[in-house]
Amino acid sequence: MKVIIAYPPLENQKGRPTLGQNRQFQYFKEPTYIYPVVPAQAATLLKNAGHEVIWLDCIAEGIAYERFIEIVKEKEPDIIAFETKTPVVKQHWRIINGLKNLRTTNYGLRTILFGDHVTALPEESFEKSQVDFVLTGGDYDFLLLSLCNYLSRSCELRATSSILEPGIYYRDGHEVKNTGKFELNHNLNSLPFIDRDLTRWKFYAYNSGNYKRTPGTYIMSGRDCWWGKCSFCSWTLLYPSFRVRSVENVLDEISMLVQNYNIREIMDDTGSFPIGDWLRDFCRGVIKRGLNKSLYIDCNMRFGALSREDFLMMKEASFRLVLFGLESANQKTLDRINKNLTVERIIEDCKTASAAGLSPHITVMFGYPWETYEEASKTANLGKWLLKKGYASTLQVSLVIPYPGSPLFQESRDEGWLKTLDWDEYDMKMPVMYSPIPKDKIMELVQDTYKVSFSPEFILKKVSQISDIDGLKYSLRAAKKVIGHIFDFR
Repeated sequence: MKVIIAYPPLENQKGRPTLGQNRQFQYFKEPTYIYPVVPAQAATLLKNAGHEVIWLDCIAEGIAYERFIEIVKEKEPDIIAFETKTPVVKQHWRIINGLKNLRTTNYGLRTILFGDHVTALPEESFEKSQVDFVLTGGDYDFLLLSLCNYLSRSCELRATSSILEPGIYYRDGHEVKNTGKFELNHNLNSLPFIDRDLTRWKFYAYNSGNYKRTPGTYIMSGRDCWWGKCSFCSWTLLYPSFRVRSVENVLDEISMLVQNYNIREIMDDTGSFPIGDWLRDFCRGVIKRGLNKSLYIDCNMRFGALSREDFLMMKEASFRLVLFGLESANQKTLDRINKNLTVERIIEDCKTASAAGLSPHITVMFGYPWETYEEASKTANLGKWLLKKGYASTLQVSLVIPYPGSPLFQESRDEGWLKTLDWDEYDMKMPVMYSPIPKDKIMELVQDTYKVSFSPEFILKKVSQISDIDGLKYSLRAAKKVIGHIFDFR
């Protein structure tokens, strides 16, 4: 079968959408293109199984809608599959309907959606669009392969087929049926290494605020978070259980990336990087293979998970950026969103990680329906203080968005906090939950927190840390990103 895995153009005056491989959606004036690991894995699986695969990321490549339609007409795929998310699902419905109505695609084009929104609300897309299939759960790479293999042998889909993966929704006349509840029982070590050339890795290798050294790329050691209980996270729906690849399997992939593609920085986008013996074995393996001599490694981590010795070993193994979810400086909020964390441990871990030579990146959020302006200001002040003191290196500020399927969304519906169910409004350009804080004040908090990057104390500290051309280029890229974020939240 001929399959296009696509990110179609989403042209919008709000900016460029950060859709692929993203737990929190935003439009950015200064775009960042994140390498979408699981869709890239799907493309690789399909190619290895003998299908013809076309990777078409119109967002990263700057392809306009008219050209996107021309490409579809030229290629005449059997299937076109999209990753979708709440703020853009309505746009994807319109695009699917447009594709279905093209006279030149009457050869039988079938469309597929996957991602956290359609996992939460699988039947909605059949009601709102002419989509043919919805893949639920986070292992949609395996599901897409199963579906394409089946369709290549049979025109009709039967839920009773023993070779079909559970978790696939489809049309049967006027009914929507499915192959059962999705399962996360796949062996991640069985996956081939991603075909980076097929998935056009260079489009994502340079324009990222995370990379100090380029070219860089993404991998995932696990799916997805060993904690997996934060109430605002939509990916807990995709991955309700945590699985991890073997240390040797991950090290082999990293070695291949360094040797074949001259990769200089890797972001491991596992929701929370594995800890304990796995982490220690991994660090020893990086050092044994000499990968720490030419490579930086970045990862997501949880506060409260590591000791001073762990941070020091990570530094020796060439870890650089460690991303922590701070989210709030108010203990009642941390408890309410189920972070299993104290404010004191946040400060302690930032100090310990930075003292070990790592660069902590912190994320904070505003717009919780129970927080007052004074409480939200505490979060802003803590984030700014950590940066000014050098205990944190960078930060990301966002609005709290309750995505369908997350515990926070259900709580918001039960408590009457939601202002709207118009999915277009869930794009972080405005709060979608009622708050004691006026909307303009919430947006001011976001902008004001970002502006700490231009305080003399922070700038002097950053300038003193620049030791080479990579550091200078990284600082300039970061400054552009911060300015863009300030405009994002006007």
